[in-house]
Amino acid sequence: MSRDIHSAGWRKGFGSLLHRCFPERQLILRTGGRVSYVRFSRRAQIAFSALFVLIGAWTVFATKSYVLHGQVIAGKDNQIANARFAYRSLLGEVVEYQKKFTAITADLENNHVLMLKLVERNAALQQNQKTAKTRLKSTEQERRQVIATRENLKSELASVQKNMQSVSSDSSMLKNDIDTLETDLQTALAERNKSLFRGAQMRRHIKELETRLASLQKSEMDTVQSLTGEVVSYIGSMRKVVEKTGLKVSRLVSAGNNLAKGQGGPFVEAKPDNLPANHLKAGLVKLETHLRYSSGLLAIMRRLPLTAPLSTYRITSAYGKRRDPINEKWASHYGVDFGGGYKSSVYVTAPGVVTHVGWKGSYGKLVEVDHGAGLKTRYGHLQKTLVKKGQRLKFREKIGLLGNTGRSTSAHLHYEVIFKGKARNPMKFITAGRYVFQN
Repeated sequence: MSRDIHSAGWRKGFGSLLHRCFPERQLILRTGGRVSYVRFSRRAQIAFSALFVLIGAWTVFATKSYVLHGQVIAGKDNQIANARFAYRSLLGEVVEYQKKFTAITADLENNHVLMLKLVERNAALQQNQKTAKTRLKSTEQERRQVIATRENLKSELASVQKNMQSVSSDSSMLKNDIDTLETDLQTALAERNKSLFRGAQMRRHIKELETRLASLQKSEMDTVQSLTGEVVSYIGSMRKVVEKTGLKVSRLVSAGNNLAKGQGGPFVEAKPDNLPANHLKAGLVKLETHLRYSSGLLAIMRRLPLTAPLSTYRITSAYGKRRDPINEKWASHYGVDFGGGYKSSVYVTAPGVVTHVGWKGSYGKLVEVDHGAGLKTRYGHLQKTLVKKGQRLKFREKIGLLGNTGRSTSAHLHYEVIFKGKARNPMKFITAGRYVFQN
């Protein structure tokens, strides 16, 4: 009951407030001596006041939304300008990294020539070592012959001395013979000493050659291992870039090296020769294998389309499933649509050969480029083409102007990447290119 009394009091107070704020009003009109009036009821005044408040609130909200929208547009313009500046910086870094790749390749070729020269020097030193060992064996044989001759001479001298004692009449002749024998013996001893001295010199020379050979082999092995490590690291970096594109390195390498190689014959296992340079030869063979693989992978890397076909752009339709822009039905989109200014320059994303130029159904004016290793790129809806079929293109060479030909709603570029006849997501290749530029 107290709640009903409180409610009745609140209604009475609210009613008195409306009576004070919105009393009944009359507008008196006088025309030609006639007096009339228009009556404004309390409800009409309340409705008019509420309408006026709503109009004021809507005006304030619209003004604030307009100001905030202008600030948002200004922020987006700043982000677009920063993105353009970053992209131009990335293009400069691309050129620098290409120069670095070329310099590294030249250094590896020079080091390969140096290794071949070191192997030749090593073979010459081994031949000198064999010659020295042969001469040492010959000297040892001569020494043995001298010793045998000396023993024979001693025996003959003893026999002569006995003969001298028994035959005194021939003493003078025997004396001459003894002098001759002593002279021969001294000569033989001198030859023996000379041979021993030469043998000692040869052994010292052999030890020096072995020391120099061991030092040279260690230096060569360190150099080969260092070069092998650099090449392996370089190969790892290139494999990461290829994996970011979504392609398998093995399939890409096999597609880039599909020429038949005529090889065969019976298998005859090679026997180890236990030469000092065996480890160095094995290291050089391993280095050469990595260098060949690196050269093949680098040649394929140069064919990958790792940049965008426009200098400035925005993504208007991504790769994959989407609503068709014309009939609004679900469809598969096997490329990426890049929005840009009408007649903007379109560039090829990797070196290659033009395989198609002209009108092609829904693509409109289309340019198709074969980059080798099973890779192709397509550029559709062009306003104008600037290349011919069979023309060889360099990286970032201008091929046409952005347009609105074919099945298109407005000016944009339809860009596709094909590997072995199957469409791939172009944005993965562009992302991989950004990874290259950052590293």
